[in-house]
Amino acid sequence: MPGVTYDDAPLLADLMPWSVAPPRLGREWPTAPDAPSLTARWDAFVKADGAEREALFEPSRARTLRTAVGQLPGQSTGTERLLRAGGPCPAPVRVLRAPFDEQWLIPDHRLIDAARPELWRVADEHQVFAVENAEDPALPLLATSLLPLLRPGPVRPLYRRPGGTEPNLAPGLTEHLAARLGHPVRPPDVLAWTLATVRPDRAVPLTGDPGAWAEGVALGRRLLWLMRRDGERPKLPGGRRPYVRAPLPARPVTLAYDREEETLLLDEGRISPVPPEAWDFESGGTRVLEQWFTVRTAAPEPGTLTAIRPASWPQPWTSELLELITVLALIAELRPEQERLAFPSPVTATELKEAGVLPAPDRARRPASVLDHQEEGPDGQFALL
Repeated sequence: MPGVTYDDAPLLADLMPWSVAPPRLGREWPTAPDAPSLTARWDAFVKADGAEREALFEPSRARTLRTAVGQLPGQSTGTERLLRAGGPCPAPVRVLRAPFDEQWLIPDHRLIDAARPELWRVADEHQVFAVENAEDPALPLLATSLLPLLRPGPVRPLYRRPGGTEPNLAPGLTEHLAARLGHPVRPPDVLAWTLATVRPDRAVPLTGDPGAWAEGVALGRRLLWLMRRDGERPKLPGGRRPYVRAPLPARPVTLAYDREEETLLLDEGRISPVPPEAWDFESGGTRVLEQWFTVRTAAPEPGTLTAIRPASWPQPWTSELLELITVLALIAELRPEQERLAFPSPVTATELKEAGVLPAPDRARRPASVLDHQEEGPDGQFALL
């Protein structure tokens, strides 16, 4: 993390005041690393009945086959009780299931213990979710364009309304920074700066120095691009790009790393070059590559819906693995630049309080009223919000 700091830095919770607890699934089978498995799981679920359907569902205190809930905002799923649900699987959506692990989710409110509809209402192509990565002091904040399912840290959307409107920033913050820097400051600039500078204690050192600000924002934009992965695909320079050197087996069991050869070994399959920085990249004390592989290969509990998974290694997983290696290596390369960032002419929490920017008003800590259309409630009734 940045090595030059000051004691009176404002906290992330004050700069981005509206936060939402991450969604809580309550059961694992509605998520998977591949979408076809989810369709197959849903089909198996709706074909079962009685006690078998209930056992497959894995009921909890929040969700049973008889629980009545409405549709998730923006989704067109059924609202009848799951006890009698049928029909095709709702189209799976892409989510961030763990740090740097993009998976799929059946977006059905009836399957999710705590879906956080307020997040779904503001999720669109303009939105960026900042996710506190509470278990990782080396990477205390993540950013994603996908709905994040990470726990336990809170989620802070960049915008409080769809369409990239009403930034989730303390009112007056961008104007105050613009006055100090001598040029306009946009909400994505604040998020980029925050990604590059946030400390493990969630303090965000701010600066009024235009040169330092530009350097930090440029670094944060690159971090944001690498974490979101929703534009041009990142690539390592020629000669450093990882390739499949020996075909991956149909069902790999083990993952290992040859540091001398810079080679990732999936049984007899070989991927290289894999920089040591990518292999050593950890989040929450766990190697990201090992965790990603384990989720896709660990033996599931027999007889559960989670046990429905690909019979062999899908080709898209190989492409995803190559891209993940690239992303981790490129982020690791940015860490020395983060360490060198300095914060001359600091904009302190005390200064922001004296300017009336902090503390943010209570209304800024609550979700905005964004409902501009009717949402379907339980059993086809319109929700009253």
